[in-house]
Amino acid sequence: MSVSREEYKKEKEKKETKPQSGRKIRVRLIPIWLRLIIIIALIAVSTIAGALVGYSMLGDGSPGDVFKKTTWTHIGELVNKDAQ
Repeated sequence: MSVSREEYKKEKEKKETKPQSGRKIRVRLIPIWLRLIIIIALIAVSTIAGALVGYSMLGDGSPGDVFKKTTWTHIGELVNKDAQ
């Protein structure tokens, strides 16, 4: 059952010269649209977490106050005070 070197080369050439039907199809585990939704959700979560940490730990405020409208209007007034 030994194969001669010439027979091996012929079989190898047949495999190499075999026409390919097209490009290799790539199957994505996570679709692109789902990746975009995940990225947007992660940005939103990191923004909320940053506001909580910044206001409660660095600013000595209550973490629940970050979600109040009065807090953000006060911050807006402080930022725009010099512009007027």
